[in-house]
Amino acid sequence: MTVVTPVFDEHGEDIIFYLGSRGHHADIGGRTPGSCPPDSTHIEEEGVLIDNFLLVEHGRLREAEVRALLSSGPFPCRNIEQNLADLTAQIAANETGAHELRKMVAQFGLATVHAYMEHVQDNGEESVRRVLDVLHDGEFCNELDNGKQIRVRITVDKIKREALLDFSGTSPQDGGNFNAPVAVCRAAVLYVFRTLVDDDIPLNEGCLKPLKVHVPEGTILNPRYPAAVIAGNTEVSQAVCDTLYGALGRLAASQGTMNNFVFGNEYYQNYETICGGTGAGPAHPGASGVHSHMTNTRMTDAEVIEHRFPVRIESFRLRTGSGGAGKFSGGEGVVREMRFLQPMEATILSSRRLTQPFGLGGGRSGASGRNYVVRVNGEVVELDGNDEITMQAGDLFVIETPGGGGFGDG
Repeated sequence: MTVVTPVFDEHGEDIIFYLGSRGHHADIGGRTPGSCPPDSTHIEEEGVLIDNFLLVEHGRLREAEVRALLSSGPFPCRNIEQNLADLTAQIAANETGAHELRKMVAQFGLATVHAYMEHVQDNGEESVRRVLDVLHDGEFCNELDNGKQIRVRITVDKIKREALLDFSGTSPQDGGNFNAPVAVCRAAVLYVFRTLVDDDIPLNEGCLKPLKVHVPEGTILNPRYPAAVIAGNTEVSQAVCDTLYGALGRLAASQGTMNNFVFGNEYYQNYETICGGTGAGPAHPGASGVHSHMTNTRMTDAEVIEHRFPVRIESFRLRTGSGGAGKFSGGEGVVREMRFLQPMEATILSSRRLTQPFGLGGGRSGASGRNYVVRVNGEVVELDGNDEITMQAGDLFVIETPGGGGFGDG
């Protein structure tokens, strides 16, 4: 959930800034604990829908109204007290930012502060234009585990110093949840081109000004309501990154998934993403056991998870041999084994279980991932990339994450 706070001028009349704080809540309702149902087909199955809700009015948190909102819909939130605590923390974060902005305005003046904000965006724009000066046209098609495809054609206009990124040919929206709102696609574009800038600049909207992004409506990158989208921000966004790097010829595929692992019941909910291998480039190998691209999270220490939840981390290690071979090898994935000490529902939302992270320039693909459960009686239950299972006390959940693709013959 994102909390947006307006900052008014000294007279309380005109809005001079907006501040935003985005928080990943452990549960926002939905059919399964953690709000990641692996087989959702309608967005309401994924949690409470929030559309421009007024959170604070005249300096007062609208607590009763917030509780009513979080209790609404067919699948309401499971732990509203936790949601409220997180929301008030986000409000406080924005207020801290507002306080610092007002101090800055008092010291330098509003015109100067606004001018420097424009300078930051102008510099971001020019930095990306310099990248376009050395890039060439390219296209790529990336296939997902469900058979859907992401296609992009990048056309660089050297005279205007602009580029068109055309996603025409991308598969129609998915009947399941592998759909990404168009904002997610634009965020992936922004991320990829920011990584190509060899300067220490803040990520900002100016970086997108030289880039024209065409995403046909009704595709997995621009779905129509009420499409389910839980895998869009996690899995499809990763595939967009790999597709763009493939079209640019700059980086082999990384693990291409966030390996979203969610477990819980009415008392506990936890959501973690699990690291893997990254793709190799023209002059470097991939990294092993790291979060990559759009994941934007870190894992919780095993000691913390074991202290807070009735689970035990049996093993967490690199998955030797999972990186693709090449002149520069892809990074290794990991193996994570978690034993449950109480009955819970567990869901896994993951990709690259049927397809492999591609190599480039003659490099080999990385290994696909695998999910399975070892029951306390020794029975092994294989799981799909998107799956859910009831864990009993003593059961072991095993996740093997993909490696990255290699680059170049070797």
